[in-house]
This record gives sequence, structure tokens and C-alpha cells, in this order.
Amino acid sequence: MEIKTFGELIDWTRDLHQHLARCLGHCATLHEEERARALLDYLASHEAELAQIVTEFENQGDAKAMDTRVYDYLSHNPVKTHRTCEKPYEKLDFECICHEVFDFHDQIIDLYKTLIGIAVIPEAKELLESLLTMEKNESMRLAHQIGRMEDL
Repeated sequence: MEIKTFGELIDWTRDLHQHLARCLGHCATLHEEERARALLDYLASHEAELAQIVTEFENQGDAKAMDTRVYDYLSHNPVKTHRTCEKPYEKLDFECICHEVFDFHDQIIDLYKTLIGIAVIPEAKELLESLLTMEKNESMRLAHQIGRMEDL
């Protein structure tokens, strides 16, 4: 997907979270380890929730910010994830699944930080700062919940 505006960036981010949710959910049904299945189920529901939250940003976002052009940052620094989901999480253990998902979120956080630095209009910068805050908070919540799962 070629991303030209901040609105398209939000669509793309939502799609990434939705895709990850579907992939994790699918792999949860196939994983042999019960603990990993529980983690994948939780992560799938969390990613689906994040996709909904990102959709709200789009619905409530400032029109001027949404139509602002995003320069070709993404074509040079794409977010790396299992976009095709050929059952990779099915083969990973609990710790590796956590590592992969947190790496995905870290890449999104880094993307937002970089785009904040190059945002030209205040509305776009504010939108990105809100998305960054949400992504950081959700990553912390995720870490807390996974930490609780590890204690079991």
C-alpha cells in the first residue's frame, strides 16, 4: 500500500493491527502448547482492540491533519512483521511470541516518533503524538498483562 497522507497512514496502521489479530488468532488454534495458545488468544483480542482504537483516531481526527501528505518515509523504512502469516506464531514458544509482538509495537512507536519530528502542521503533529501516546500506553498494558500470564 502506498501511503500518501496521514489518513492513509492511520488506515495502514489499523490494517496492520487487524492483520496481526487475525494471524495470532489463527495460530492460537494450531499451537501445541497450552500456555502459548492462551497468549496468542489474548494477543489476538488485544490487537483487534487496538485496531478499533486506531479507527476512532481516524473518525475523530482533524480533517486538515488527515489530508496532510506523508513524505516517503515508509517506503524506505517499512515496518517488518509477518504480513502474510504463514503460521509463524504457531511454531514459536511463549517468549519468542512476546518478542515478536513487542518488536512490532516498538517499530510502530519508532515510526510515530520519526513522523512527529518531520510533521509540518501542528494538527498532524498533535495527531501523531496522540497515536504515539496510545501505542506506548497499550504496549505497557500488554507488558503488564503478559507479565501476569508468566506468573501463572
